[in-house]
Amino acid sequence: MSLYKRGGVFWSYVWVGGVRHARCTGTDKRRLAERLDREFKEELEGRKSQPAEFNPNMAFEELFARFLGDGAVKPYHLDRAKLLLPFFGKIAISEISKNDALRYRKARMAEKNLTHTTVNRDLEVLRHVLYWAVDERIISSNPLNRLRLERERRKRRPVMSLPEERLLLAASAPHLERIIATALDTGMRRGEILSQRWEDVDFPRRLLFVTHSKTPEGEAREIPLTQRMFNLLSKDTKSTGPVFTFRNQPLRRIKTAWNAALRRGGLNHYRFHDLRHTFNTRLMEAGVMQEVRKTLMGHSSGEDVNSTYTHVELPAKRKAISKLEAWLASQANSDQDTTATKEEQIDERTEPRSGGAGDSVECERRDSGGTASGVKKHSIT
Repeated sequence: MSLYKRGGVFWSYVWVGGVRHARCTGTDKRRLAERLDREFKEELEGRKSQPAEFNPNMAFEELFARFLGDGAVKPYHLDRAKLLLPFFGKIAISEISKNDALRYRKARMAEKNLTHTTVNRDLEVLRHVLYWAVDERIISSNPLNRLRLERERRKRRPVMSLPEERLLLAASAPHLERIIATALDTGMRRGEILSQRWEDVDFPRRLLFVTHSKTPEGEAREIPLTQRMFNLLSKDTKSTGPVFTFRNQPLRRIKTAWNAALRRGGLNHYRFHDLRHTFNTRLMEAGVMQEVRKTLMGHSSGEDVNSTYTHVELPAKRKAISKLEAWLASQANSDQDTTATKEEQIDERTEPRSGGAGDSVECERRDSGGTASGVKKHSIT
């Protein structure tokens, strides 16, 4: 079996000489996908009988152009190419060395304050394209096959507090307010939210189905609706079309509205993606297990092989969302109690005492004979 369905379409996977080749058929029809799969196998078999296109003197820019035409190109390949081509474009692919990669790293970090993680992603794309050239028999080996990437340091991920959430929602435009609440209550990515359609919201079962995700694990996952989400979506229900719009038009970007809301709310800088971290952290503090959190958020299986076989049932997801709502309610009550206690303390400090604040009170120390032996004045402030 070489056909597998991912993201609603069939992919063909063929092994030739110990190397796996993948190609998207672009269709969800099995019969058509099987025909395309056979053609893909025949094409790969035909390549084995053809002479190798050995051309180690090919410039990297030419190689990348061929990769765009024949390779499995992802959007991030195109983004990184804007940075890689000016530096490596004129260099022959056989002459690209680890020292070139080191010089590229230094140049990137000198022109802009970047982390090693960012530059690692650039070099991973460069190495991937060179591996593709090996598969196409343009070069015999990848000159960067043993390139050691810099060790990546973990960064603190900001988590939005409940008071900050209230300030942000109050300062947001109406269309952005709905999107922010959705991110905080579902953990969905920005692209997933903006692609969400009414056809994928099941109100009777109180479920939302994510059908456009960045990862295969995120496709068609089900997320139980919180009461806030249910009320929010019930106000303006439609049968079809995008859920989140601005002036009845689909949204593509929210950067301007997001920055304006942060500014009006007087909040420190947050990325929209930090709302996803906030959702995950709140679930963790509410006592939800890691496997359930990963399933709700559409995370990949990770490094643990056993996690591939973990299947989280819908009741466990509903229980997780119930725990989240209970935790949020307890935190809100705690905030209210803290605020009330502070107000009481302020009232006690400012309440006038007998004699009146600021009045002068005479305290007499009398001797045994009852006569005043001295008078001291104390000002109560």
